[in-house]
Amino acid sequence: MATITANPPRLGLPGLLKRPAVRKLLLLALAAAILVPLADARWASGTWPGALTVDLSEPLAKASDWIIDNRDSHPLFLYFFGHVSNVVVIAVRAVYLTLLAIGWAGVTALGALVAWRVAGLKLALGTAAAFLACGLLGMWVPTMQTLALMVVAVLASVVVGALLGLAAGLSDRMDRALRPVLDTMQVMPAFAYLLPVVLVFGIGVPAAVLATVIYAAPPMARLTSLGLRGADKEVLEAVASLGSTARQRLLTARIPLARKELLLGVNQTIMMSLSMAVIAAVIGAGGLGDRVYQALASVDIGAALAAGIPIVLLAVVLDRVTGAAGERLGAEPASGGRLGGLLALAGVVAVAVAGRLAGRLDWPDAWIVNIAEPVNRAVDWMTAHLYSGVPVIGGTADWAGHFTTWVLDPVRDGLQGLPWWSLLLIVAALAWVIGTWRTALTAVLAMAAIGVLGVWKPSLDTLSQVLAAVAVTLVVGFAVGIAAARSDRLERALRPVLDVFQTMPQFVYLIPVVALFGVGRAPAVAAAIVYALPAVVRITTQGLRQVDPAALEASGSLGATSWQQLRQVQLPLARPALLLAVNQGLVLVLAVVVIGGLVGGGALGYDVVFGLAQGDLATGLVAGVAIVCLGLMLDRVTQPTERRAKKGA
Repeated sequence: MATITANPPRLGLPGLLKRPAVRKLLLLALAAAILVPLADARWASGTWPGALTVDLSEPLAKASDWIIDNRDSHPLFLYFFGHVSNVVVIAVRAVYLTLLAIGWAGVTALGALVAWRVAGLKLALGTAAAFLACGLLGMWVPTMQTLALMVVAVLASVVVGALLGLAAGLSDRMDRALRPVLDTMQVMPAFAYLLPVVLVFGIGVPAAVLATVIYAAPPMARLTSLGLRGADKEVLEAVASLGSTARQRLLTARIPLARKELLLGVNQTIMMSLSMAVIAAVIGAGGLGDRVYQALASVDIGAALAAGIPIVLLAVVLDRVTGAAGERLGAEPASGGRLGGLLALAGVVAVAVAGRLAGRLDWPDAWIVNIAEPVNRAVDWMTAHLYSGVPVIGGTADWAGHFTTWVLDPVRDGLQGLPWWSLLLIVAALAWVIGTWRTALTAVLAMAAIGVLGVWKPSLDTLSQVLAAVAVTLVVGFAVGIAAARSDRLERALRPVLDVFQTMPQFVYLIPVVALFGVGRAPAVAAAIVYALPAVVRITTQGLRQVDPAALEASGSLGATSWQQLRQVQLPLARPALLLAVNQGLVLVLAVVVIGGLVGGGALGYDVVFGLAQGDLATGLVAGVAIVCLGLMLDRVTQPTERRAKKGA
């Protein structure tokens, strides 16, 4: 007679242990209990042990010397880099001479025509006003120089980015290989790779264009890859069923379906190229960036602002035009039809010819408005009345001192006082709790690489400034973003302000920051906050506005108050956008670390600037790589990794 045996009941885990994060922390605690005594016995000192560092000074110095010795004789420079340099110079000069030949009236009319065809009369008038403002500020010729440089740099960035994105979009292996390369290109401070670029190409336009391409090509590559990978599968299957080849599917289906992403990539490339205008001026780019740089060197804030405003205007106009072009893809022109377009083009040609015949190609000197003097007077008044001696609240110098004493010093001393292996454990815990073991391993290796490079202490100093700046940025950014998401009027009022702060070169507002806060780590943090805040506000506002209205209506019907809807519905549903805001805040704050080094921020930012100024490739490049490692580590500990559900998990 057969007997029936019941399976023994499976013992479930206690409540807390059912959570993956808790189990991970317990495993890390167990590993720490075993490894910490061993590490403490072997390396009792808190700082990174010298035995685990690698000195790159000698090989980098040899590489620098080899480049200098062979730049005029080696075939690589004569027949490759030399031709690249010549092509860039010829292209920039051709565009610049064309713009000068058209004249200020022709360029203004042409810009207005393009904006009118893409987005209508309102943007056309705004574009014309922007170009006229550049002339009124006395910056017409520098604006044309910058515009010529940007045209060539953007075209090169788009071509390079599109080719890289095409490779990444069609091959998973290439996508994995290119991802760290693009991360490095985007996070590496421009000052860090200006020196290698100058060593190869010398000071001038070619070096400036190449540095801009390195910085501006990654967004195009990422968005191209995203667009190709996001193409509608059903459309691709339908095209394949008709017997088309892989090349035909790419040209007739994948690329047309990715047009919006491609145009968005062009938009981001333009914005990032313009943000490099001042930095490129350090190595001879000329144009508006050079005017800003020279004005700031002589502490002439008014002249710097007069040159910085045209950069902002160019960025805003190009952003609006390319954004409108992306929204109208596949639609009819915004105004005029084909006949209207031909008539408008004829009008532009007539204006350009008339200006040339009348000898009015250059902007008239009598029409220039000098804003430098009143701006400098306003800055002097702010310095005299706000820097110190303000009753009750104290001056900005007092705020900077208190922030340094109460926030920056304790955070820096706390980080530097921790044993190096404990910091690696903390990084591993944070990265593993929100991601996978691969995420944690990447974060730990990035942090360990900083110690191996021999810049452990300055990196922790930089990290303390980044954490403080990010904390203030997120508090203010989330508060303003929530308010803007709940008020259309406030959102409209903030938009031009955020545009100005996001596109204004960092160098322009660096001197007012120093005038208000003095020199030191506090003004460096303030500059980082000003630069990163607009992105956090925008992403927060967009994330909250995209929450499903049905969820809000359902919570409202249940009697939830406005505060309860925000806390229990909007913020949880907008969590991905908020995490992205945190990530972008970190990346943008790191991007200003080098700028902070110019105003007393010290640490890695100062090392990068010192390396460029002294021609010390080892110091500048090592500090730049350390900043990249910090960015990689912070990215891994702030962005959760989506994991595939496993069977039985």
